[in-house]
Amino acid sequence: MLRMAERMGRIDSSGIRRIFDLARSMTNPINLSIGQPDFDVPEAVKTAAVAAISEGRNSYTPTQGIEPLRALAQAEELQATGRSYASNEVLVTSGVSGGIFLSLLALVDPGDEVIIPDPYFVMYKHLVTLLGGVPVFLDTYDDGFLVDPDRLAATITARTRLLILNSPANPTGAVLDSARLQAIAAVCQRHGLAVLSDEIYRAFCYRPFDSIARYHDQTLVLAGHSKAYGMTGWRLGYACGPQSWIEAMAMLQQYTFVCAPSVSQYAALACPQVDLGGHIEAYRHKRDLMVEILSQAFTVAEGAGAFYLWVEAPGGLSGSAFVERAIADNILIIPGGVFSERDSHFRICYTVADDVLAEGARRLVALARNG
Repeated sequence: MLRMAERMGRIDSSGIRRIFDLARSMTNPINLSIGQPDFDVPEAVKTAAVAAISEGRNSYTPTQGIEPLRALAQAEELQATGRSYASNEVLVTSGVSGGIFLSLLALVDPGDEVIIPDPYFVMYKHLVTLLGGVPVFLDTYDDGFLVDPDRLAATITARTRLLILNSPANPTGAVLDSARLQAIAAVCQRHGLAVLSDEIYRAFCYRPFDSIARYHDQTLVLAGHSKAYGMTGWRLGYACGPQSWIEAMAMLQQYTFVCAPSVSQYAALACPQVDLGGHIEAYRHKRDLMVEILSQAFTVAEGAGAFYLWVEAPGGLSGSAFVERAIADNILIIPGGVFSERDSHFRICYTVADDVLAEGARRLVALARNG
């Protein structure tokens, strides 16, 4: 009988995946679970992809990514973070997920501690564990789901290797402002702590965006075009940071992903032609619509960015228990225990039509009120 590697016992199946599997067995559910935009890839980007295929740009690219796309990433980072990265400080990755994997593989040894603010994107915990690292969860529930610098400092030990930040955040929608980022950076500098900053949602920010990379040199920024341009299945992201970190990730990419998808890279060169303003305002409206309705019966986190709401389960119920009730009413949401060491909340994704959102919100309110 085939024996599984010991590392497989350190992780379990994604709770999100279980919800998706459940969705396939339901008939026309109100699906508030899928964390991706509901708009299609812009026509300019589609046209660029078709042209790339027609022109034969279907082979491997350099492991680091095509030069024009790395140049585009450099320009985007200068605007978003104020940092001027050299070409050898940029790596095109197979989605931000690919960048997370490569960066942790390059940095984390067995026994190393990685600080992860809780709630967190599900991948962080499991990849750290898979690599033999030790996730150390930094509770943010009593501070608006934001990282408290003093609490961060108290969490650091001699084994701490890395801090993972995600702003705007999945699942809470929390956004770290400049003052807090500077305070976090000061802690990291004092302790010689590197930062992995996952900024894939920064286009969906409903207040001014800032990055810790502006204040802390030992930061690896992970960003990209997949979420913002509705091309999640095209698997395209990039990493910017210290040359030694990028070179290590590039070497690892040679032996894993090889390179990011070629057609996606050429297509992304058309992204600057696209104005996302309408989509961002539409999502701001969707957030406001959901908060207005849900606040009648729930405590809802602010949701200053991304396209998620983090909602406390009512009446002392666990998040999982309330999600079971919602699923029985044909509404798909994600239990908070998937994203947290607590099971007190649930996550809503509001990237569906307004009428569907409103209907789902009203039915959730009714479920809460009817106990």
